[in-house]
Amino acid sequence: MALTKFAVTPGFEVGGFLFTPKQLAELGSIVGEDANIEMTNFGQLYVVMDDKRIEEVQEKLQRTGLKIQPAGFYSKNLIACNFCRGAEEAGLDIAKALDATIAGHPTPSPLKIGYAGCALGTSEPLLKDIGVVKMRNTFDIYLGGEPKGLKAALGQQLISGIMERQLIPIITGLIRHYQENGKKKEKFSKFVKRVSMEKLRVVVSDSFENE
Repeated sequence: MALTKFAVTPGFEVGGFLFTPKQLAELGSIVGEDANIEMTNFGQLYVVMDDKRIEEVQEKLQRTGLKIQPAGFYSKNLIACNFCRGAEEAGLDIAKALDATIAGHPTPSPLKIGYAGCALGTSEPLLKDIGVVKMRNTFDIYLGGEPKGLKAALGQQLISGIMERQLIPIITGLIRHYQENGKKKEKFSKFVKRVSMEKLRVVVSDSFENE
């Protein structure tokens, strides 16, 4: 029996990705007892199951409102805070738009992008590969956070004070640069050190010009 793995998310709302009891019950019922469900630390559940049933299962899951994403070396769904300052002040709409844009792109190594609606940073954006922090009406971007191991480190600030309209072009530009220039299985934190923050600031400048 050949096995296939894919990711499932509940959809992005206030609080980020929160599965309801109904969604979890439907997920278990649809994938069946022979499948395995793995927890992740980035808002997705991984389903491992017989690939002969994949199309049927994914279609049923999508009809319930659950979202399907590829598992493995891809950019993950946005890891967000709980928007405790309110949806408008914390930027829920831009966070939703960012999530819809970034998820599911093939990358040299799994890419995690964090979002915080204020400087409290409850989603720990500085420990993500790319971290976005809303600062009143602008955004700061951090790169290269490393949460695990002996070399754990906070991300470095790439740029501050960018406007909402600039955010998605900058993040997609960084993902594209990583896709095109990252080595196979090279973690993003190592990529940042190898390429340098100076070079990545040039990438950001090019993103501004190509808006």
